[in-house]
Amino acid sequence: MNYEIKISAELGITAQQVRATTALLEDGATVPFISRYRKEATGSLDEVQVAAIRDRLEQLKELDKRREAILKSIEEQGKLTPELKKAIGQAETMARLEDIYLPYKPKRKTKASVAKEKGLEPLATRIFAQHPLDIQSEASKYLDAEKEVATVEEALQGARDIIAEWVSENAAVRGNLRTLFLKEGVFATRLISGKEAEAAKFKDYFDWSEPIKTAPSHRVLAMRRGEKEGFLLLDALPEEGAAVTVLERELVTGGSNASVEQVKIAIKDAYKRLLKPSIETEIRLQTKKKADEEAIRVFAENLRQLLLGAPLGEKIVLAIDPGFRSGCKLVCLGAEGQLLHYENIYPHEPQRQTAAAGATVKALVDKFSVQAIAVGNGTAGRETEAFVKSLGLNKSVQVVLVNESGASIYSASEVARNEFPDLDLTVRGAVSIGRRLMDPLAELVKIDPKSIGVGQYQHDVDQQALKNSLDDTVISAVNKVGVEINTASKELLTYVSGLGPQLAQNIIAYRQEFGPFKSRSQLKKVPRLGDKAFEQAAGFLRIRDAKHPLDQSAVHPERYELVEKMAKDLKASVRI
Repeated sequence: MNYEIKISAELGITAQQVRATTALLEDGATVPFISRYRKEATGSLDEVQVAAIRDRLEQLKELDKRREAILKSIEEQGKLTPELKKAIGQAETMARLEDIYLPYKPKRKTKASVAKEKGLEPLATRIFAQHPLDIQSEASKYLDAEKEVATVEEALQGARDIIAEWVSENAAVRGNLRTLFLKEGVFATRLISGKEAEAAKFKDYFDWSEPIKTAPSHRVLAMRRGEKEGFLLLDALPEEGAAVTVLERELVTGGSNASVEQVKIAIKDAYKRLLKPSIETEIRLQTKKKADEEAIRVFAENLRQLLLGAPLGEKIVLAIDPGFRSGCKLVCLGAEGQLLHYENIYPHEPQRQTAAAGATVKALVDKFSVQAIAVGNGTAGRETEAFVKSLGLNKSVQVVLVNESGASIYSASEVARNEFPDLDLTVRGAVSIGRRLMDPLAELVKIDPKSIGVGQYQHDVDQQALKNSLDDTVISAVNKVGVEINTASKELLTYVSGLGPQLAQNIIAYRQEFGPFKSRSQLKKVPRLGDKAFEQAAGFLRIRDAKHPLDQSAVHPERYELVEKMAKDLKASVRI
């Protein structure tokens, strides 16, 4: 399949742009590298467009993989006709592929298969033709005591079972019904009897309905959570009469006769027993996927805002992890983020040692020449912020409320244990709060992105899709800002284009053994950091006070010669 043409049409870009981007991706280039350093090849596609090509390419490959498996399965059954092969080749969605494959899919025993074993398929074929027919006389021809077809009604029931399965496996019927579910279907929830008290947080959904096509993602996820927790019953269905009408419009071809009446009975059975549960499951999955995508988009944007928050920079910071009963954990950090001092204060109830706590804060501000105070925004955060502001400190000392989501996760992590093996969890948490003010990006990359608390329903969405999106967001943010190689942590280096955990660790080890890097070219001496990794990473790594001035810029080493020539032509210096 020509992916380039399809993707270019969907994304509104040229096939050449898709072709160039695909080639770079397949060669191991990262999204940040392609969008920043290969603009001439891609026609200046940005990160979002490059990522969209990458993701759509993966989807189309999965679709083709499934297409090949279906073709192989039907061919092995000896049922692959040229028309069927063409239909499978033209299917553009996974749902369409599965609809075509359904009649050929290996099945367990069904009512239809039992009826076929009783020899009733010819009767079903005659009835489904919907020509005028003496139903009773025709059905009586199939009575067979050995096959347990004792009455005319048993014969007709078996024939209807076969017809119902044919109806449920009709690709056009399924497509039309799927469209009806999406256009006219309704989400409807009701409370499970006796759960009123336990389900109080879902009270808005005790008797709720809204159109599937307009239901916002947060309500879809809320309804599903209520169902999952055993408080709500949830349906996603159109009006039954409308659904049956769609089926009859597609399948009833005769006038008013006995065969048509049998087919109509089979259609209603097919809808209730086979199609309704099957299509409803599809629609629930489809709307869940759509809700996940919207929620994940919001989560990713929230995370991006946190990561790219303006850093305070290299300042001396007093950080407070607030609390009531257990007091407030207080730490002083040096300009490089190193821990200088820690202790507890108890300005709130029940101890209410306000004066002593205030005196401690003032003394530490003076002793360490504190330039800013970071207060965690968790329990007692607002109260602690108000307390600090009431102390009458010098106006040059900023007091900032800092998002502390995930600080407790960090404090119990291996990263925190390695850095502060002898300190209490709460001290580590306070250190994280202070460092977040100084450099949000450098501190937050130490935490699993999912633990930063970036959305209300983050535990309800597809966890792999969430992880992929949030990882992409962190990678984008880290490479957008760039990384000072001589001070960056392993966690920060891990997200640099082309590196990863092992090369990040190797860089740290080399730095510890040989001292600070003097040039980007020195990176090539790091074990296992080859030409490809250097190409992908070099432009995103900075070296302050490097020998070559461009080593502290976003200019890639492959372009140094060009920049130097430009500077020479302009009689200027490349020094920044």
